[in-house]
Amino acid sequence: MSIIYEVISEDAISYIKDLCNELMAYQQSKATVHPELFDNMNFETRMIPSVKSAKNNYIIVAKDGNEIVGYAYSNISPKETYSNDFATLNCDAFFDFESVKNNNVGSLSQFYIKDGYRRLGIGSVLFKKSMDWLNTFEHISDIFIFVSEGNDQALKFYQRKGFNISHQILDGFITVLRNT
Repeated sequence: MSIIYEVISEDAISYIKDLCNELMAYQQSKATVHPELFDNMNFETRMIPSVKSAKNNYIIVAKDGNEIVGYAYSNISPKETYSNDFATLNCDAFFDFESVKNNNVGSLSQFYIKDGYRRLGIGSVLFKKSMDWLNTFEHISDIFIFVSEGNDQALKFYQRKGFNISHQILDGFITVLRNT
């Protein structure tokens, strides 16, 4: 196995459609709090709107030969993006807007590695490359990661990488992690 990493353009996001849908199914399989919220989450409802609403996007894939076995999607978005109907369901907020220093925030929005390729260091490489990209934006001081309930491995991974739990939203459906 020889893993290579490649940044793909927004025009090529269809390459990760199947993995994005696998991610949504994986998250739903782990969820015990509001798993029904995943019923309508897929590539078309999550990835495409996120890419379109972001100011900057970074999509990096891990490939084993010609097969994409993992990806990370990060973005820079106006903080108001996180005040949409889903975010404010049950009066919760993705984060305290007053605590955000600038008008834009960074986010590691989606992160997935196929079963069989986990625990091989691929996640650490994808994470580092995503953080390196996010850190090129001097005006971004707040970076968030949103982890679905039940995905304890991901939560522990991000904590080992220096992110701290900020709060939970939607009755614990999402744990918000923050770089500060």
